[in-house]
Amino acid sequence: ELFYLLWGHALQIIACIILGGAAAFSITYFFIRPQYQAAAKLYVVSASSNSIVNLSDLQLGSQLTADYQELLLSRPLLEDVIFTLELDIPAEQLDQFIEDIKIENPPNTRILSITVTRPDPQQAAEIANEIARQAVLYLPDIMESPTPHIYESAIVPTQKSSPSTARNVVLGGLLGACLACGVLVVRYLMNDTFVTPDDVAKYLGVQPLAVIPEGDLGDFNAHKKKKLFERKDTK
Repeated sequence: ELFYLLWGHALQIIACIILGGAAAFSITYFFIRPQYQAAAKLYVVSASSNSIVNLSDLQLGSQLTADYQELLLSRPLLEDVIFTLELDIPAEQLDQFIEDIKIENPPNTRILSITVTRPDPQQAAEIANEIARQAVLYLPDIMESPTPHIYESAIVPTQKSSPSTARNVVLGGLLGACLACGVLVVRYLMNDTFVTPDDVAKYLGVQPLAVIPEGDLGDFNAHKKKKLFERKDTK
């Protein structure tokens, strides 16, 4: 019954899908500011003999990687980045600025990826590169460890990382379809009136013997009703 109910309202459901997708597209395009990501990468290994990287250097790099991940988001380093680039970021907004920075270490590597997400693609690349440069200067001095190397600088992104217009349109269409189906199902389940004689037999177990149609009879028997009202008025 529910299948035939939804099938009978297929046009309304399709219309809701189109409206939901159009609404999601409008919100994504006009009200959500696009974000861009830029990434710089560090290699956390240096040759102890200044010429050959041995096993101890690789082990040391693996041990230092986790510490570097935390120190790259330290307040002094980020304050130097903000000062050097002359960014308009007050001290009380530093925590929000940190949320735009992601430090990742691929498994079984001594590589650190510094990814910065900002509304301005040029600024995202500049911040990622400056964090990498500050890491080369700041981290060896703090940890008294070998200097990491920048092996890949960030470039200005040309494609936005978020939001995804296609994904939001699909989600908006699905949401519209779910709302339409939900309303139809709820209205159907809450409707306890008998529409056809089969409903009486189904829910009450009684087979109706006759059906009295309900409708507008028009001018049928209108003259008799008129005379009846005239008699009542005269009384």
